[in-house]
Amino acid sequence: MKQKIQYVCGECGYKTSKWLGKCPDCGAWNSFEEEVLEKKKKTGRKATKKAVGLSQIDEQHFGRISTGNEEFDRVLGGGITPGAMILLGGDPGIGKSTLLLESANNIAASGKKVLYVSGEESLQQLKMRAKRMGVDAEDLLMLSETEIDTVDGVIEEISPDFVIIDSIQTMYSPEIPSTAGSVSQIRENTNTLMQIAKKNDIAVVLVGHVTKEGNLAGPRVLEHIVDTVLYFEGERHHPYRILRAVKNRFGATNEIGLFEMAEEGLVQVKDPSRLMLSSRPENTSGSVIAPAIEGLRPLLLELQGLVSDSSYGVARRMATGFDYNRMVLLIAIMEKRLGLSLKEMDCYSNIVGGIRSDEPALDLAVITALYSSYRNTEVPADMIVFGEVGLTGEVRQVQFARKRVQEAVKLGFKRCILPRGNMNEFERNRPDIEFYPVENISQAMSIIA
Repeated sequence: MKQKIQYVCGECGYKTSKWLGKCPDCGAWNSFEEEVLEKKKKTGRKATKKAVGLSQIDEQHFGRISTGNEEFDRVLGGGITPGAMILLGGDPGIGKSTLLLESANNIAASGKKVLYVSGEESLQQLKMRAKRMGVDAEDLLMLSETEIDTVDGVIEEISPDFVIIDSIQTMYSPEIPSTAGSVSQIRENTNTLMQIAKKNDIAVVLVGHVTKEGNLAGPRVLEHIVDTVLYFEGERHHPYRILRAVKNRFGATNEIGLFEMAEEGLVQVKDPSRLMLSSRPENTSGSVIAPAIEGLRPLLLELQGLVSDSSYGVARRMATGFDYNRMVLLIAIMEKRLGLSLKEMDCYSNIVGGIRSDEPALDLAVITALYSSYRNTEVPADMIVFGEVGLTGEVRQVQFARKRVQEAVKLGFKRCILPRGNMNEFERNRPDIEFYPVENISQAMSIIA
């Protein structure tokens, strides 16, 4: 009997009956992989389960497992829920395996049984890395394996409380006629591990590779299957890392964890604002402090701007840590609303420390940093700036203004340029800081001119 074949996009999961060079859904090139369709037989059985009213369902309270890491627990919603399936993605070398091995050691030291399955490292390599990090818990069991049936058998045999699969792209099932990392392998192996997790109340963490665009590799359905999706972000050449939840069935998706990569591994950053500003230059133009909101946490960031004469005839624009297109738009607003001529000037913006943020509340700070560099005027060291800027040059109010200001007051800042629309939040309880409410960028720039 002739097998039926379909082709599936490895980036987005789009299906077609013939191979295509470019995916019509996501636009990826050469991403289609062959998949054999198996014809399922109808059993003729009728449903044996009955629907149950919401009020009749018993509520269960699961005791969460602490990872021994406050920042990690914060992102997870208070710890790991038994039976949860967690997907952790991030760039190569960003620290995914380091974070999980440290957490596995802490959980094992608390009396829980942990299984660490590596499809990319041998047992000797795992031992060397564990020794370097000081990981030595007795109940931390290691397995170097890529076949999913073998992993399934080991899990059934030892009944761990917590399982780490590093990574899901290396796992394969011999029953599926495709290579490891293909759409079929990833989908079916994740479903197998999901059944194990739910059946035995075992928490499972899957490490996922990412594409060059920063998205999790494999079919998009993978993110729908799991309970929690975490991204580990940061620049490889900077020490700071952000752990961010984009999906969480057991907690909020607006929390982040902050870490610093040190020689001994990942170190929690409990006061990130103070750390970010520790090396700030003094008496220098083009440097502005802006309070951003990452998750629910206020974070003071140093934004730097540089405007200089172009040496090549064509002005260059470059943004690091901030959206490039947004910066180009803000420069156009500055030219139109402030009367500046920047078309022959190179303009650069940078968020110090390797942190990325696309929050609109940083608009006014980016303009202030560039204007400060253009005029060679220093922004006061005790001043913070925030506000969203519209195309007409108006400064629009932003969310969580009180949180931003309170974080700045805590670190000793005395002055604040903010949207006039946010002043109503400070009518009753006014913090110990001098406010400069503005309606447009012209008013804001006149304060620092």
